[in-house]
Amino acid sequence: MPEISRFYGIVIQMYFGDHPPPHFHARYAGHIAKIDIDALAVIDGKLPARALGLVTEWAATHQEELRTAFQKAANLEPPGKIAPLP
Repeated sequence: MPEISRFYGIVIQMYFGDHPPPHFHARYAGHIAKIDIDALAVIDGKLPARALGLVTEWAATHQEELRTAFQKAANLEPPGKIAPLP
């Protein structure tokens, strides 16, 4: 599963050939959550509140890039990298 970003111990990844709705996977300290790109909401799993807040802030800033990355990964293309939170 390609890593598209990493910040504050949080790893953001996407699966190749993944299914709709457009989403990404966030991992932090043994927790995993699947986040809907359009709604910026947890679809499955969970993250600690502080980590989820950082992920949501990052995703809101990079929504269009996330949509493009998801489309690429769904088509079995490398999704590329997205800048982390500063």
